[in-house]
Amino acid sequence: MGWKEAAEPVLTRMPSVARPEGHVPFRRKLGWTAGILVLYFFLTNVPLFGLQTGGAGSDFYGQFRSILAGGQGSIMQLGIGPIVTASIVLQLLGGADLLGLDTNDPRDQVLYQGLQKLLVVVMICLTGLPMVFAGNFLPPSEALGQSLGVGVGGVRGIIFAQIFVGGVLILFMDEIVSKWGVGSGVGLFIIAGVSQQLVAGLFSWQSLGGQSGFFPTWVGIITGAVEVGSPLTPGGLSDLFLGQGQILALITTVLIFAVVVYAESVRVEIPLSHANVKGARGRFPVKLIYASVLPMILVRALQANLQFLGQILNNWWAGMPAWLGQYTQGQVTGGLFWYIAPIQSRQDWMWFLGFTSQEPTAIAARVAIDLIFMIIGGAIFAIFWVETTGMGPEATAKQIQNSGMQIPGFRRNPQVIEKVMERYIPQVTVIGGALVGLLAVLANMLGTIGGVSGTGLLLTVSITYKLYEEIAEEQLMEMHPMMREMFNN
Repeated sequence: MGWKEAAEPVLTRMPSVARPEGHVPFRRKLGWTAGILVLYFFLTNVPLFGLQTGGAGSDFYGQFRSILAGGQGSIMQLGIGPIVTASIVLQLLGGADLLGLDTNDPRDQVLYQGLQKLLVVVMICLTGLPMVFAGNFLPPSEALGQSLGVGVGGVRGIIFAQIFVGGVLILFMDEIVSKWGVGSGVGLFIIAGVSQQLVAGLFSWQSLGGQSGFFPTWVGIITGAVEVGSPLTPGGLSDLFLGQGQILALITTVLIFAVVVYAESVRVEIPLSHANVKGARGRFPVKLIYASVLPMILVRALQANLQFLGQILNNWWAGMPAWLGQYTQGQVTGGLFWYIAPIQSRQDWMWFLGFTSQEPTAIAARVAIDLIFMIIGGAIFAIFWVETTGMGPEATAKQIQNSGMQIPGFRRNPQVIEKVMERYIPQVTVIGGALVGLLAVLANMLGTIGGVSGTGLLLTVSITYKLYEEIAEEQLMEMHPMMREMFNN
């Protein structure tokens, strides 16, 4: 008996959101999407019961929080982390052909979805347990433990139960958006979190003398409420561009927006014609960022998990050698885990301006490792993404064949269409994945408005662009029902 037969009784019984039986009207899709978004914002503001006075401790996700969504110290503590980590495991297992599942087979589709949910539950436990029971991520209230008679351990159990429920909730919220709404829940939650940071980074009036928003700061500079040095001096110029003025952060943010939107519009369009309907023509676009920027979540999540491992070892292993990792107040400052930690801001590498005391050679090595990790990792995960989501040459050729379309000048045969697609899709997938990885590192190095990570900004722009395209397609299908039949919607 194979693993599929042994696991089938469990995987087929995993709870799931029912698919709509027919076409879901566009307004209803928007309603479901908006409802889930409101619920997400509500849950990120529900604090965990049982935390000590003063709230949560250090945020495990830290700079990764913008791309893994959720909220520190809330019921959404884990965000989409377990979903992404489970996707990494499935991508690796599927890429190595160890699962033996055919996603075109309805039975294997059910098994794959059940396996994905089971892995998410496992990852919720593997991530949540160390987060609650190790380190200072979620310190429990001793007073509550005494009043309830369960001790600190009991309070930790209560906290874990809450974040477990939150992890399961976000799993099904993602599934509801994917089946009943517009886009995907994972993308929606990333947009929500990053947009909050961007709006705060532009308009926050919290403190004119500190790290306030871009526009309030410049109002203060113009009115004299915020003091900066003369732009004719190196110190004043640095303050305007790198300090309170945030000019470089604004330039980087706008540049990332422009580059991603331009890259999304660069495409090779393969002409198509309908085999039975004369005059019915179309085009199949192979975009430069063919796999989208979603594989970047997988790369950054892998880095986040490696840093989490380092923090756990630092907490549990008193004699951890210095070459493996050195930590100061919970932050890695040396050793192997420092070298493989991603560059998050200008403070991590601008030694010539006194932002860091690390040696230039060590900083150069860390930047090189981050670039290699993101460029090669982006390309590899982009390939896995394309193959496992039905975007590869073979799957695309079958979709075109089943829709009744063909490439003019070629025989109407899936193998022929597949060979044409192989000229473009694999190469574009690798180039696009590597390009997104490079952009993410550069954005982190230069800094962005609101302290948004480069990967988070890339994801937000790309997901928003695709969401716009999907909404336009939905509206087109609402106006022309025949289009819905052609796209099997």
